[in-house]
Amino acid sequence: MSAYIIPAFIITIIVYSIVKKKNAYTCFVFGAKTSFDLVLTSFPYIVAIFIAIDVFVASGLSASFANFIAPFLNLFGIPPELGELILIKPFSGCGSLAILQNIYTVHGPDSYLARAASTIAGSSEAIFFVTAVFFSRTKINKFRYGIPVALIANFVGAVVGVWITLWI
Repeated sequence: MSAYIIPAFIITIIVYSIVKKKNAYTCFVFGAKTSFDLVLTSFPYIVAIFIAIDVFVASGLSASFANFIAPFLNLFGIPPELGELILIKPFSGCGSLAILQNIYTVHGPDSYLARAASTIAGSSEAIFFVTAVFFSRTKINKFRYGIPVALIANFVGAVVGVWITLWI
């Protein structure tokens, strides 16, 4: 079934362009050209986020802060070893994958901690990365509730993910 999804998607786009009387190739090239603007406008934001995350992790602040919030995480049944993952994931998907790999190495890929960490990594989003890319392109500068709601949703996803992992 999955082998047919991409060809079906391509055929759907071609049929849609024929029905709308648009040149699919020209539209594709135009989209590719405008994507460079997106890359150029969002690149500084992305670089700033990556540098900040690297400094945060390399300085040891992420591990210290994870230890600091461990009692709070325990209230929700989240093991303290997953604190750093919960902290880094909203900022960087790549950084959280490095932490996830470390959890696999230290605790084993089939351990409860590895399964819970995988659930957290899969059920959360790199909020600040997505926000930097999206808001830099759309020129929206009033996102007062967007980030707090997304952070709360990430945390609720982590809590529910850990609870479900306990039952499986």
